[in-house]
Amino acid sequence: MAANPFTLGFGKRPHTFISRTSEIQSVINDFNEENSASQSYLITGVRGSGKTVTMTAIANSLKESGDWIVINLNPNRDLLKSLVAKLYDIPELHQLFIKAKFNLTLFGIGAAIENVPPINDIEVALEKMLAQVKLLDKKVLVTIDEVTKTENIKIFTSSFQLLIREDYPIFLLMTGLYENIYELQNDATLTFLYRSPRLDLAPLDKISIKKRYRKIFNLTDEKAINMANLTAGYSFAFQTLGYLCWKNRNYLDNRKALLEAYDEALQSYVYQKIWSELSGQDKKVLKALSRQSKTRVKDLRESLNFTPSLLSVYRERLKRKGLIDTSEYGYISLTLPRLSDFILEYEGLE
Repeated sequence: MAANPFTLGFGKRPHTFISRTSEIQSVINDFNEENSASQSYLITGVRGSGKTVTMTAIANSLKESGDWIVINLNPNRDLLKSLVAKLYDIPELHQLFIKAKFNLTLFGIGAAIENVPPINDIEVALEKMLAQVKLLDKKVLVTIDEVTKTENIKIFTSSFQLLIREDYPIFLLMTGLYENIYELQNDATLTFLYRSPRLDLAPLDKISIKKRYRKIFNLTDEKAINMANLTAGYSFAFQTLGYLCWKNRNYLDNRKALLEAYDEALQSYVYQKIWSELSGQDKKVLKALSRQSKTRVKDLRESLNFTPSLLSVYRERLKRKGLIDTSEYGYISLTLPRLSDFILEYEGLE
């Protein structure tokens, strides 16, 4: 049997995925402009919305052009030191740095150079290295996945702001959950991030999902539409449903068994984690929303006995987390597939 084209793993690009072509191309075009409008982009979305896959697609496309050097950094490390070390290890750059007599031994990088004092500031080292990259007429793209407002991130982004002010060819692409990106953008010391374009990953196009399922499983239009609707356009759900049906083709004709396996996977991989990170009031609002597919704001407020201002606070919080849809005036609904079923089941256990 052929390998499963779907995956339950996070971050790794699956064999079958629906590309966000227009969003990806928009970032690529912006970065490739001679005078780019922005040298940083933030990709946000709920867990499992395809943030890492989208970032990787952008990075790979730029890398393939030959004009870009892509550096992936771990947000839990010393980011400036990691960037310097990774630039130093790139063969085509390494020889340039040796020729320019960069002594980086104070940072544990490279070897001492006779009669050349070591550079004693990491930002100075990075500036010198980027100046060499600029001479090659290349650009550096730094990618950082799943950022939070840590000291490492704050130090790095502050330095990045200085580098772009000095016109060095460095670009930044970061992913993060809505609330984490919001925290970063609203930090008073990181004002440039507030102006950075943000790519909020909306649900996938259900027509594209339907076509993919129909082709892979040789389904009728009706069955493919039913499967697509079950995903609500949620990227992880698209992968999960496809993965389960590929592994057990009987699920295609047994909706009850499919839903049991589907719910279990969504709960285990995503929903339990999301639920554990919510406040008591967040949960209270979501429980009220779970009792019907779409709720009038007025009815929700009255059922919770909230004032308009209090409901507004939690409405904005849950919207930032990507858990509710407020696009229809006067109404609120949940965004993730079968989340209401999970919440109502969980409510009975609490």
